[in-house]
Amino acid sequence: MARFKKKKEEGSQTINTASLPDIIFMLLFFFMVSTTMRETQLLVQVTQPKATEVQKLEKKELVSYIYIGPPPKGRQAMLGTEPRIQLNDSYAETSEVQQFIAREREAMSEGERKLMTTSLKVDKDTKMGIVSDVKQELRHANALKINYNTRKRVEDRN
Repeated sequence: MARFKKKKEEGSQTINTASLPDIIFMLLFFFMVSTTMRETQLLVQVTQPKATEVQKLEKKELVSYIYIGPPPKGRQAMLGTEPRIQLNDSYAETSEVQQFIAREREAMSEGERKLMTTSLKVDKDTKMGIVSDVKQELRHANALKINYNTRKRVEDRN
């Protein structure tokens, strides 16, 4: 009589992982190239006003930003609802604007200092008093290229 042997249980097939590091490095490289880092964290609310005549800034690395607006809702109990000035990542007073411009100029090369532009990102409901005070400080700092940051208004053509 013939004997039948039971087949031994074979383990599951192994997956070839030779190309796995290549795929991981491709994904890593893609995200490194396509991701932009936020330069500053907004400490004020800025709802930009709309304008019809809008131009894009060419060299954004030559732009220094000043944010003006009310504090966010979570901080209004502590800071109030009056518009505040933000320079880089902290609140500031109008008297600190000249020092801010001086630091920004020192960080640039000498040839680029003449091309420096100051961009004001102001909330649309902010009164012009604080904006005028900031502009006066910019004049004293000899920062005469000022840009107002806005959104483009789409006009209805009926």
